[in-house]
Amino acid sequence: MAATRKRTKRRASRAQNSALKALSLAALALPGLMLNSAWAQEADGIDVQVTHFAEGERDILGVDYNSFADAIDLPQGFEPIEAETLFVRSRFNVGGRFRAFVNYTHDTWSGATAVATAYAAQGANAASAGRHAADGVTITGASPILGISANLIPMQFDRSLSNGYSLLTGAIDNRRTLVMSSASPETREQIDAKLRYAWNEAALDVGGGVSDERDYRSVFGNIGGRFDFNQRLTTLSWGVSYTESETHATLDPDGLPFFDIEHYTPGLGSTAVLPATSGYVESIFGPSDPFNPTSVILHGDRRDWGAQLGLTQVLNKDAVATFDIGYTRSTGYLSNPYKTVLGHTVQFLPGVELGEEILHNGSGGAFLEVRPPERNLVTAHLGLAYYVEPFDAALHIDYSYAHDDWDIDAHTLRAEWAQPLGENWLVTPSVRYYSQSAAGFYTTGIFQTVDENRDIVLAYPQYFSSDTRLSAFGTLSGGLTVSNEIFEGVSVEASFEYFTHRGDLSLGGGGEEDFADYDYWTLGAALKLTPEAIAGRAGHGGHQGHNGHTEHRSHHAGTPAGVMLDHALAEAGDYMVGYTHTRGTQGGDILSGARAIDLSAVRTTGCNGAPCAVTPEQMNMHMHMLHLMYAPTDWLTLAIMPQWMDMGMSMAPNPDFLFTNPEGHAGHSTSHVHETGGIGDTGFYALIKLVDEPRHQVTLALGGTAPTGDVDITLRKTGANPVDDVYMHYGMQTGSGTWDFIPTLSYEGGADTLSWGAQATATIRSGRNDSGYALGDVFQASAWGGYRWSNFLTTSVRGIYTTQGSIEGAFPASAQIDPGTGLPFIQEHIGPFDQSGSYGGQFWDLGLGVNLTIPGGAFAGNTLKFEWVQPLRDDVNAFQLQREGTLFLSWSTSY
Repeated sequence: MAATRKRTKRRASRAQNSALKALSLAALALPGLMLNSAWAQEADGIDVQVTHFAEGERDILGVDYNSFADAIDLPQGFEPIEAETLFVRSRFNVGGRFRAFVNYTHDTWSGATAVATAYAAQGANAASAGRHAADGVTITGASPILGISANLIPMQFDRSLSNGYSLLTGAIDNRRTLVMSSASPETREQIDAKLRYAWNEAALDVGGGVSDERDYRSVFGNIGGRFDFNQRLTTLSWGVSYTESETHATLDPDGLPFFDIEHYTPGLGSTAVLPATSGYVESIFGPSDPFNPTSVILHGDRRDWGAQLGLTQVLNKDAVATFDIGYTRSTGYLSNPYKTVLGHTVQFLPGVELGEEILHNGSGGAFLEVRPPERNLVTAHLGLAYYVEPFDAALHIDYSYAHDDWDIDAHTLRAEWAQPLGENWLVTPSVRYYSQSAAGFYTTGIFQTVDENRDIVLAYPQYFSSDTRLSAFGTLSGGLTVSNEIFEGVSVEASFEYFTHRGDLSLGGGGEEDFADYDYWTLGAALKLTPEAIAGRAGHGGHQGHNGHTEHRSHHAGTPAGVMLDHALAEAGDYMVGYTHTRGTQGGDILSGARAIDLSAVRTTGCNGAPCAVTPEQMNMHMHMLHLMYAPTDWLTLAIMPQWMDMGMSMAPNPDFLFTNPEGHAGHSTSHVHETGGIGDTGFYALIKLVDEPRHQVTLALGGTAPTGDVDITLRKTGANPVDDVYMHYGMQTGSGTWDFIPTLSYEGGADTLSWGAQATATIRSGRNDSGYALGDVFQASAWGGYRWSNFLTTSVRGIYTTQGSIEGAFPASAQIDPGTGLPFIQEHIGPFDQSGSYGGQFWDLGLGVNLTIPGGAFAGNTLKFEWVQPLRDDVNAFQLQREGTLFLSWSTSY
């Protein structure tokens, strides 16, 4: 029962936190803005969680240009939005009454999202077998409706502007549809930290962090505390926070001819009504055309102040209640730079009931949304956690309410049932309902009316947004979480939740029409470690009672951070948990063989002997790897090593390159970036002890990786790339796509303060992957020596030689028709990294490492390793960016 109540307390904290997140209105919230009012004491530990989010397909209406009869349902031309999140949470004592909390979050998302709402009868989304792809359908990529705005079918409207008449049928047709846009993968990283000082009946927290993505950056800080009363049966918590954010969004170059940006361009007339702090555009012009910008960057600053007050009350031995209130004030640029609103100019002639729409040719038809530059949000939350003794379970009920001066009222009701099964299992089904009213400025389109002289009678409104996340809707979801404490200090968790988002689920009715309905789901997995419990179970991992094992393990503490699969565990029943972060960079010169090549030569012949449209400037690779090892016998250790990948590449255009379709070049006339990330390949290994002497060990690792990473990540549609089946560069895919065999032979030795070792490893591909290629086979040999300066500090030097073959095969050519030429599309926006021959080579490196073994406390016996690997010589195949170095960081603990 005590254990169940402990779980109940943790679940209450989690449910409360989830409710607060719901209150923040996910579409508009900022990271780090709200403080968690739950002050449940948790043991030192590390949690690692991976979550996958996926939307279902949207229902899209469009016009069949072959018949012009009516709007029809269109099959999807894009993959829906998908996102993957890596979340690492750590908490540990830093001495005395001080505790530290450090969190890291990495998000990657891609897919199609709505950029506007339009009348279906206008042909915003179009189908025409003669003009478009083989499936007869196109929903253009970068700027769906914007790209054909000059060709939209006009409509008629009555004088109330509430009814539109289709010119195709002559009847009222007010059906709306979403206009979708694709996107290449983008990433976000956030790190935040908090330091807590605790007295007997009070505590103080001071924290802050930063969230960074390509077009948005936030820096935040917060301070809070708690006071315990009534023999700790009552807790009062408080917090204040401040967030400062900057938007620097590059508007879609293919949509620039169709965007209306005068609301963000001071001095362009009556529509430039916003203060400069609420957003402005910076236009960059090419040397050949000083009037049409090649790039437009929307800048905006935002500030958020928040305050929160919470009360937690133990009602009796079986029930705990919580109540929280919060206030947030936001000012500055609060809009979404990638959302547009369709503007309709309607001319009414004297004596005529119906007005004729005047279509915008060029700019003026698609306005970047404008939200008010101020928002005040009040939130309240009431929660109850109740232990149900007959079932040895816990019921959690939470209700949240939010109100802001944008006229949004939001209600959230969530219930969870935490049911223990056996000693170590906990199953938690949940149900959640969310409802909100619409923002006062939400609209599916804005109108202005003109008279017979085209003088404005009714002007466009000051604020407007067609983002359906600001509409009235409801969301109903059901979820299930299953957790298991494998043994004391180590738990695993899996969760799934399915959501349906519908306008008619909004409380009181009046929700958005069904064009905005969709479903989505989340799937998560987590590993939770409590080192203090682990150390207590394993005697700090020393195995001092077995001769030789303490010395044996000290040798492994001297192995450089970049060396993996080098040793088996000491004896049957042992476990090891570890983490390795690898950061590699390339930049500077472009090499051909072992020498630097002039950039002009690369641009001229770097793409398989042909000119390149772009050349690489820099590439960064981050890999997060989790090590889970178990020894079923003294001589055998089994290991699972999942990976999380994150890559980014910046490119510069070739100013002399001429596209077949010159209109496509505008989108890449400035430096641009590609980003990918997500789950990588997963390793499975068996490590066998061949020699296990106190001062000499030889280990053979047999196994490899399963193709759990992606090899089918594609580029978004643009003017230069008007199809959706062109793959992103080989080096930006998150996996190999093949089952890879990775045999590894390692030797370790040591005497007194010295240690040494060597390793040989190979990666052998098993044929080509589903995308038609195979990465080159790899062989690597390394040798190292280390010196132990004290019982907790060791340094090392390592020499490394690596050879890798070039890629075999290639991505398939596009199977789609170029809408501009009517012929099969041929990819021209290419660089050296798109050539399968521009991978692999021979590489020589020097590694310098520092290893630290924590001597005492809850983390005693844990090992931290750092190694910098400096390239000495590169001899590359074809044309490749020069390597700048690789940093390895690792942590591990054995028990």
